[in-house]
Amino acid sequence: MKISYFTLLLITLFLVACDKTESTTKPDLLNMITVYKSPSCKCCSRWVDHLKKNGFTVKAIDVEDVEPYKIKAGISPKLASCHTGFINGYAIEGHVPASDIRSLLKLKAKVSGLSVPAMPVGTPGMEQGDRKDPYDVVSFDKDGNTKVYKSYR
Repeated sequence: MKISYFTLLLITLFLVACDKTESTTKPDLLNMITVYKSPSCKCCSRWVDHLKKNGFTVKAIDVEDVEPYKIKAGISPKLASCHTGFINGYAIEGHVPASDIRSLLKLKAKVSGLSVPAMPVGTPGMEQGDRKDPYDVVSFDKDGNTKVYKSYR
């Protein structure tokens, strides 16, 4: 059986189109973050929206008590905020900008995670008009060591 060049080209284009369609419908596991948050916290929901707008697939789970997830992640009280997320083996605490999460994943840093302690005004999800308080994104490890990952001034 002889296949013409044109027929072969059409088959190839069809297979490429099918492959692209399939890959865009699968969730991107490298960008999937699970977030544990209070069902009544509006700022947590706004942070989840921030992540989605920046290309993350978010599984938001409403829980009455986020403390067990902070303990599991090794997050000390001085690093705590209102919600806790997990992505690719890292813990993400509080209103960490999506760009810093992306940077962490790209660098594959040898840390346990990132935190924006407390709830600074102007962080993603904590916007209040033009007000932006200075804050630090802090990395932490399993031994409780911390280091400023990025400063926002």
